[in-house]
Amino acid sequence: MFHSLKHYDATHKILMGYMDYYYRFKLITKRARIRFEQRDWHGIQDDAKSRIDLYREDVDETTKEVASLLKDFPADASFWAEVKASFAEEIAHFNTRNIAETFYNSVYRHFHKVGASKELMFVSRTGSYREYQGHATISYDYNLGSRDLNDILAEMLDHFRFNAEWDDQKADLRLVADRWQHHIDLLGGRSPDDRLEILTSLFYRNKSAYIVGRFLKDGSVHPFILPLLHPDGRGILIDALLLESDQVTSIFSYHRSYFLADITVPSDMVDFLKTFMPTKAMSELYNAIGFEKHGKTVFYRELTRHFRLTDKKHHAAPPGLANAPVERFVTAPGIAGMVMYVFTMPSLNMVFKIIRDKFAPPKQVTPQVVKEKYDLVKRHDRVGRMADSYLFEKLSLPLNRFDPDCLAELRETAASKVEIIDGSVLIDHVYVEKKMTPLNIYIEESGEADAQKALRDYGRAIKQLAAANIFPGDLLLKNFGVTRVKRVVFYDYDEIELVTDCNFRHIPEAKTYEQEMASQPWYSVRPNDIFPEEFPGFLMRAGPNLNYLRDKHGEIFDADFWNDLKRRIQAGEIMDVFPYRTGFRFLRE
Repeated sequence: MFHSLKHYDATHKILMGYMDYYYRFKLITKRARIRFEQRDWHGIQDDAKSRIDLYREDVDETTKEVASLLKDFPADASFWAEVKASFAEEIAHFNTRNIAETFYNSVYRHFHKVGASKELMFVSRTGSYREYQGHATISYDYNLGSRDLNDILAEMLDHFRFNAEWDDQKADLRLVADRWQHHIDLLGGRSPDDRLEILTSLFYRNKSAYIVGRFLKDGSVHPFILPLLHPDGRGILIDALLLESDQVTSIFSYHRSYFLADITVPSDMVDFLKTFMPTKAMSELYNAIGFEKHGKTVFYRELTRHFRLTDKKHHAAPPGLANAPVERFVTAPGIAGMVMYVFTMPSLNMVFKIIRDKFAPPKQVTPQVVKEKYDLVKRHDRVGRMADSYLFEKLSLPLNRFDPDCLAELRETAASKVEIIDGSVLIDHVYVEKKMTPLNIYIEESGEADAQKALRDYGRAIKQLAAANIFPGDLLLKNFGVTRVKRVVFYDYDEIELVTDCNFRHIPEAKTYEQEMASQPWYSVRPNDIFPEEFPGFLMRAGPNLNYLRDKHGEIFDADFWNDLKRRIQAGEIMDVFPYRTGFRFLRE
């Protein structure tokens, strides 16, 4: 009846969709504590997956409701400008305003799918990115002064009460206080202004809970993280104390599953975490705390900022880049993949991966299967060994930022997914991942000690993926990368399988000379048959590196190793994979 208020009706639909999403998001997050208390590890993994699906479900449902409302209504650009303005007014004092803006964008994209409209979407941040705080308290704060460390820690733990017994809290406190005091001594001893600030939110993932905070000393910020475990047959215990940024970077990394954390003001949380993880982008930190869709929004803003800073016409460019030529997308270094074409910018720490239209033999997967594999990785426990990615559909990138050879390769290898429109390259479907050095290149360019360290971690990566029920399929070194902190991570997903779907076999012994010398197997091979004894032959040529890998991780070449893991997984076991080194743990009998 009141057509002039139709924009407000649409705003209401989107706002109610967001409120439903955020309520359900919080509900899943809040029950993580109960899962931890009850050792319901399968439940907490299921919740982590369902929370990812939740966003898509609520956006789709909200889109249907808005589409029904606008049926036979001329919803032009001016109409959507009114919707955006009224939505912005409604969420102005939300303590999750940023997340609500991204939800709006996701709904709107169903009605305007090409590119990102700054006038009709929340493309740029609205004023300060910080959200309304109200009376929210983000941390418990302690002035150390001359107080006993045990007393401070006991008071801190009192804020985090569980409906479960502790194993030996007093003994844990002594271990933590002793290690903390040793750290303080290394930093020059106690100072009057020393402070401890502990986040009010606990962070849950898999079989662990984390108390996260920061230790402020002499103008420096140090993480203060206590991983908690609840082992079978024992009470809750503190497993470690982490006090250095490098120790915790991996815990919040893009190659791990998102945390379940009950957060009141997301921007405050990200600001807090950024103080002791300064190398991490804001987008990564939003991902880590479970808001991966907003992390994608923030990454897009980071990307457009990178374009500005690498444009010689931009007056605000840093001095070192002011006179540099416009930086362009080029083919990523390394061996070209048969399934994906990968491009990047030299100074950008991300790569863009687009599925080729045709795959060269012997690849037999389809583009749809590749998409399903990436979706599996998004929802699976990545155990610190599989890179997360952003999926962009209808991504518009400036045409003048493409090197001619890169653009030609794109248009040849993925013609069905690439279109040139009004000075932009429109890409139908592209994955964006963190840039890493391909493992084969890293080993070739490294000295013996670094190469061996990488090979050791490569073997650990395969074992940890297997423990999480992932068989990489293609174990070639080029499909693994080395991160900034020298961690080996898998990033080529077109052939991954669940360990439980594979049939690991020993190669049957040849019964005749003809069988032994045959160029083709004399035994039957079914589609999911895997022969680990064959791995060394295609991993690398014979020599010191292969010998070293055999010495450190020879069991990955044995079918018995894989079948033992398969049986344990099928029996329902969730294996421990710790995101920090054994040397940091308070190992107990």
